[in-house]
Amino acid sequence: MSAAFREALIDLAAVQANVAHLRSLIGTRHTMAVVKANGYGHGAVPVARAALAGGADWLGVADLDEALALRAAGIDAPLLAWLHGPDSDFTAGISADIDLGLSSAVQVRQAADAALSVGRTASVQIKIETGLNRNGVDEADWAEVFRLAAAFERVGRLRVRGVFSHLANTSPADDEAALLSFDRGLAAAAAAGLTVDLAHLASTAAALRLPAARHSMVRLGIGIYGQSPFDDADSAALGLIPAMTLRGRVAAVRQVAAGAGVSYDYLWRAAADTTLALIPLGYADGVPRQAMNAAFVAIGGVQHPVVGRIAMDQFLVDVGAAPVAVGDDVVLFGDPATGAPSAAEWGAAAGTINYDIVTRVGARVPRRYVGGAVDGAAPDAAASSPAAGAPGSAESTEAESVGE
Repeated sequence: MSAAFREALIDLAAVQANVAHLRSLIGTRHTMAVVKANGYGHGAVPVARAALAGGADWLGVADLDEALALRAAGIDAPLLAWLHGPDSDFTAGISADIDLGLSSAVQVRQAADAALSVGRTASVQIKIETGLNRNGVDEADWAEVFRLAAAFERVGRLRVRGVFSHLANTSPADDEAALLSFDRGLAAAAAAGLTVDLAHLASTAAALRLPAARHSMVRLGIGIYGQSPFDDADSAALGLIPAMTLRGRVAAVRQVAAGAGVSYDYLWRAAADTTLALIPLGYADGVPRQAMNAAFVAIGGVQHPVVGRIAMDQFLVDVGAAPVAVGDDVVLFGDPATGAPSAAEWGAAAGTINYDIVTRVGARVPRRYVGGAVDGAAPDAAASSPAAGAPGSAESTEAESVGE
């Protein structure tokens, strides 16, 4: 572990291998790696590079700020941004060759106007509503929106490259209804005179288990980070390698007597004389407060329970009679193959999901990259260097990618 007393170790080789493995199983012509939310907390720029090295040929993000940050880092791969506020600057996206995911006639007009203002053709993809009831063009409006987009395409202001939607992953019946709805949407686009290159509906879960949803491209999100989207199959069962290991160091060790209270509100008291280890991470770092008295950490390859309230900066672990000392490495979650708890186990302890656990890891936790190139640097050397944080280091790269 580096000199930091908290860090998220990100294995870029695992990201690359996960993308390659998923592509081998799914077999679509195109593969989008979703790197929104700072790469699900892993670092958008390094993850994007690793995913492209693994065979992804598209990148996906939620908003234009995320997309522009990738372009600013020198990533020129095809890129889609699909969630826009009313004041989103489409001109910046068009100028940076970012595909705009559009969800209404208003947005289609805004994109066409922005394209005219910069003298370029906007590449767009139309998101349609197929049952999730979030953003997306309602079925009643498909004909109008597709006709409008086709009209702008004929005069060179738009190029409609794709049509996409999202599944609710609720039940086979609900997914089947969404599939039929999506097929109707594609037919409506064709009826308006549009020829789209890309049709995409499936994220990791449907890409693996619902072949009919694959179409010409799948959007791989949680799977590329080595996490399972399923309750009935873990990462190992899917052939995936968790890419993030959240680690710390023991900051203090204290012997307490039976009956001693621990942390705020004394929601845990020692049942017998025991030893407590203080871990200097807390909910400010993304450790879920709700996981108190339920989660485990690994110290020296042995798992120990988290006890008492998880505070903003620290929490306590009951290590019993184990020979734990100040400075010992602690793994909150990582690859279970190493004996570490999983992000999914922390999710269960906190009443949430593994997506939430990895994405919530806070900005003050340094990301250290191993196993792949980070902006042309050798990440093991750059991340471990005493000059970490200097230009070209892994920590510097991460700070730039999250806009700090």
